[in-house]
Amino acid sequence: RRVKTSVPADRLREYNHALLTLPEGFKVHPKLQRVMKRWQEAIDQPSTPGIDWSQAEELAMATILADGIPVRLTGQDVERGTFSQRHAVFHDAETGGPHIALQKLPQAKAAYEIHNSPLSEQAVLGFEFGYNVQEPSRLVLWEAQYGDFDNGAQVIIDEFIVSARAKWGQTPSLVLLLPHGYEGAGPDHSSARLERFLQMAADTNMRVAYPTTAAQYFHLLRRQALTLKNDPLPLIVMTPKSLLRHPMINSSLHDLSDGRWQPVIDDEAARANPKAVRRLLLVSGKIYVDLAASERRKEREDVAIVRVEQLYPFPADELRKVIDGYPALTDVVWLQEEPENMGALDFVRPLLIRLLVNRAPLRFVARPRSSSPSEGTAAYHAINQAALIEKAFSPLSQDTTSVEREGQKVP
Repeated sequence: RRVKTSVPADRLREYNHALLTLPEGFKVHPKLQRVMKRWQEAIDQPSTPGIDWSQAEELAMATILADGIPVRLTGQDVERGTFSQRHAVFHDAETGGPHIALQKLPQAKAAYEIHNSPLSEQAVLGFEFGYNVQEPSRLVLWEAQYGDFDNGAQVIIDEFIVSARAKWGQTPSLVLLLPHGYEGAGPDHSSARLERFLQMAADTNMRVAYPTTAAQYFHLLRRQALTLKNDPLPLIVMTPKSLLRHPMINSSLHDLSDGRWQPVIDDEAARANPKAVRRLLLVSGKIYVDLAASERRKEREDVAIVRVEQLYPFPADELRKVIDGYPALTDVVWLQEEPENMGALDFVRPLLIRLLVNRAPLRFVARPRSSSPSEGTAAYHAINQAALIEKAFSPLSQDTTSVEREGQKVP
C-alpha cells in the first residue's frame, strides 16, 4: 500500500516518444503505423481514455527499466502477442529485421529480454521458475497463449510456484499472465482456472488479480516490480482477450500519472446517489464490461456494480468501506460468468458472509455447476451469457441463484 506506482506525465511522454522512435530506414508495416499513431494520440490527449492494455504494458515496462529493474518476458507468441496486441518486437516490412524498442530505450538502466517459447508449458514454466529464484531482483513474466494452457504446467504451479515459500523458504516472484474470459470460443479457450489458484491461496503466498482497466494493469506491474526486494510474491493475473481493444478498459494519461492500484473499484455513477442503491453487484473481471454495456443497466439506477480487482490477499477493508457507503441495501450479489463450482465463488463466499453480517443477504449468480469450464458451442454461450446479465438485474429467489438449466436450450 505504501508503494508509489504513479509516474509523472512528462516522463511517460518521453518514454512513449522513445518507444515510437524507429531506426533510420526501418520500414514498419502499414497496420502497425496505425497502432503507433493511436499510441501517440492517446498521449497527446491526457484526459481522454485512449491508452489501451498493450500501450499501458509497454509504458509500465519502460518505467520499470528506467528504475533500474531488469525485465524478462517469455511465452507462446509473446513478441507479437497472441491476439496481435503487444508488438514488443517490430519487424521491417521489407527485410524482416527486428526492432525491440524497450531494448533501445535511452532512459533504461537495466536490460529487457523477450522470447517466444514453445508450446511446452511445463518445461518453460519450470525454467522460468528456476530463473526467477536465481535472479530475484529481475521482473520475470510468463504469458500463456490462453489461460487454460497453464494446466499443462500444473505440477510446476502446485509443487513450486505457490508452495516454495512454505516448503523451502524460497521467495519466488514470478508473474503469470493468463488470458481469461468467456467469449464463446469453447471450453479450452475460456478459463485460466482461477479457482485453482484461490484454493491454494494461504499464508499470503501469492497475489491474484483480475484488473479491468489499462491503468490498473500499469499500476499492478509497477507494484510487482517495486516490491521485488521487500515483499516478493508470485503474481497471478487474469488478463483480457476480447477486451484488449475494448474502449471501456482504456485509460487516460492522468490515470497513469496520478492514479494507483485499486483493489476495489466503486461505481462512480451510483456513488452520486448512494441512498437510492438497493442491490450491490460484486464482480471481478470481464463480466463487468458486459454488465456496464447492457441496456438493462440503464433501467436499474438502484443497482451499483462494484469491481473486486484483487482477489487475494482479499481486500476486506476496502470492500467494507464501499459496502458501508450504501446504507439502503436489500441484497448483495456475487456475479461471475464461470460455473458455480469454478471461478472465485467458493473462495469469496465465506469472506463476504462475514462482511455482510447484519447488513444484507448474500446471493450469487453464476453458470450452473459443470464438469467443463464452459459450453462447447457459441450458441450455448450466447444464451447463458445473456441469462447471466438478465438475472443480475432481476429479482432473485431466496434459494436458487444460479442460472437455471431450463434456459440453456438452443432455440
